Parts: sequence; C-alpha cells; structure tokens
Amino acid sequence: MPVDDTIKKQWEDLQSKYNYPVDALGRPIDQKDQDTLNVWKEEGIDRFMKR
Repeated sequence: MPVDDTIKKQWEDLQSKYNYPVDALGRPIDQKDQDTLNVWKEEGIDRFMKR
C-alpha cells in the first residue's frame, strides 16, 4: 500500500536530518520492525538518510 504523498514528503524531510532509519514521526526504526523497514526501503526513504 503506497504512502500518501504528503506523508512521504514529510518522512523524506525528517530522514534527511538523521543518519539512521526513522519512521514518519521521526522516531528511530527498530531493526526488528521489518514491516516498517520494508516500507522505508520500498518508498525510497533510505535515499534521504544523512550520510
């Protein structure tokens, strides 16, 4: 299920501030939470991670 464009933009902006995966609320994503990590990767949010 695709993420709404508004939420995706907000998530991208938040992710650009962190060097670890965060959810759409800016909280760190637990490595055990594969569902959220899969969405994070499928939506391309990982490209915005601060390097």
